[in-house]
Amino acid sequence: MRFLVVAALVAPLLSGCVIYANEGGDKDVVVRAAHSGDLVRPPLEAVRNARIQDGRLIIRADSNGCTDVSDFSVELTAAADGWTEAAVFRIDPDLCKALVPDGVEVSWSFSDLGVEPGSPLRLLNPTRL
Repeated sequence: MRFLVVAALVAPLLSGCVIYANEGGDKDVVVRAAHSGDLVRPPLEAVRNARIQDGRLIIRADSNGCTDVSDFSVELTAAADGWTEAAVFRIDPDLCKALVPDGVEVSWSFSDLGVEPGSPLRLLNPTRL
């Protein structure tokens, strides 16, 4: 009986948000090819770090517990020096209230982005330390 009382009191303390970072590409991926003209868009997302690994662009972004890859849009521009420039924008804010001090990683395959594997890719986003 004592076990049931303790379990009932402890259960609410153990519940919380589930953080899902899409590593498998199973959510919608938004990629836009940049073009001239006045585009209304949010500011570039400040990322904690970024890397290219195994044919994927991976960023670590701030999160309040509900951030995943579908919250972002990636805009690609061909640069004059042969590189592809990528700009990541957050299109849906994370309004959850969880404590996620390290943020979450989200990623896009080069295939998702429409970039040839091994192509030089430059991320334009600022870095937050």
